[in-house]
Amino acid sequence: MSRLLEHPAAQALLEDATLTPALIAGCRSRLTHFLKRYLPQFYRDEQRQLATVVIEGHLSGLQRKTCEPIANQAGRPRKPVQHFVGCGKWDDDAVLAELRGHVREALADPSAVLVVDPSAFPKKGTQSCGVQRQWCGRLGKEENCQVGVFLVYAAPGGCAPLDRRLYLPKEWAADRKRRKQCHVPKGVKFQEKWRIALDQLDRYGPALPHGWVAADDEFGRVLAFRAHLRERRERYVLDVPCNTLVRDLGEAPPPRSHRTGRAPKAPFRRVDEWAARQPTAAWQRVEVRPGAKGPLVVEAVEAPRVQTQDEQRHIGPVERLLVMRSPEGQTWYTLSNAAPEVPLAEVVVAHGERHRVEEVFEQGNGEVGLDHYEVRNWEGWHHHMTLALLALWFLVLERLRLGEKKTSSDGSAGARDLHPAVAEPTAQLGADRDRDQPRAAA
Repeated sequence: MSRLLEHPAAQALLEDATLTPALIAGCRSRLTHFLKRYLPQFYRDEQRQLATVVIEGHLSGLQRKTCEPIANQAGRPRKPVQHFVGCGKWDDDAVLAELRGHVREALADPSAVLVVDPSAFPKKGTQSCGVQRQWCGRLGKEENCQVGVFLVYAAPGGCAPLDRRLYLPKEWAADRKRRKQCHVPKGVKFQEKWRIALDQLDRYGPALPHGWVAADDEFGRVLAFRAHLRERRERYVLDVPCNTLVRDLGEAPPPRSHRTGRAPKAPFRRVDEWAARQPTAAWQRVEVRPGAKGPLVVEAVEAPRVQTQDEQRHIGPVERLLVMRSPEGQTWYTLSNAAPEVPLAEVVVAHGERHRVEEVFEQGNGEVGLDHYEVRNWEGWHHHMTLALLALWFLVLERLRLGEKKTSSDGSAGARDLHPAVAEPTAQLGADRDRDQPRAAA
């Protein structure tokens, strides 16, 4: 093992992975600067203080980032912190509107991908708003959980959260007693998750330049969802299940029927069966994006013109079918409305951006306690998610500041390499560096 670590390549990797005090100097001052942008969205001074305490708690090394340990760490009474998160009278929408404006300044790119994704949070009991036995993607089975629909912005410069909305199942939406207990607003009605996603795209998509919409097969399988995206002139690349029925319009049809005299159309097949029929020469090697262990590469094949058939035998319009498989054996089946002149590689790369949402949730759960909450009501869930997403956005900006191998001679991130929206706080680092360095080194 020691010989392996002495290898020059290993030494280079270790050097890149090392966070020196110089790299993280001024982090507290940057957080203070960051919060100055958001604290005016809270109505009272006490709320601004509590928002600071909670966000700092989400960014801390606490093992469990719920209200009680956050309050204990800050030396504050527990109840005011719990009340602030659980039912405080402040405006989530105003805070997230500021976040989306910040994301636009820092990451806006016309090739970006808007990713809509349902994320489940396993829960015990039956009292938390919207909890019931339903599909839990994290566990890969039906389980007692809450489900939120999230909107994420995946751009070449980084990936950032934009919105969150708790899904309220039909049974909950129709239950007046439980709605009252969990303070569900009167205007909240039952919506399928894909309709919640459309609402998020309608509300926030126009303000952020993007070239694609992406989603997993829970949304992609819905014919109406794809139809609404086309109506909105959104270019999409959406996963579909392996048993989706498709008819390849480029496939040679069966022989003409002697009885009717009409040429029959190509038959509908499952997409996995269609993929299995494709010759080896039809698959293309595509580099999706750079990775920590080298480029992420897939093999892809497409049918430029297909139609789908759903369970009710409804036949969809002409779309593009793309099938991708990784060296590890994972396969994705996708539909897109991208024009024929859009290269296959461009569609594959856009699809690859969808998987960055998994990194967002991994960082959110592991680093800022996105899934660490004990609130039961509608307002508390949205308050918690808003504050946790704000903490996550700060971490995104910190990663942008550090960059990848873009360092100045003293090891700190060079301001000339930063987007102006990210580099702005570095102007005050000189005064703060001496104060913050001992804390970082400790």
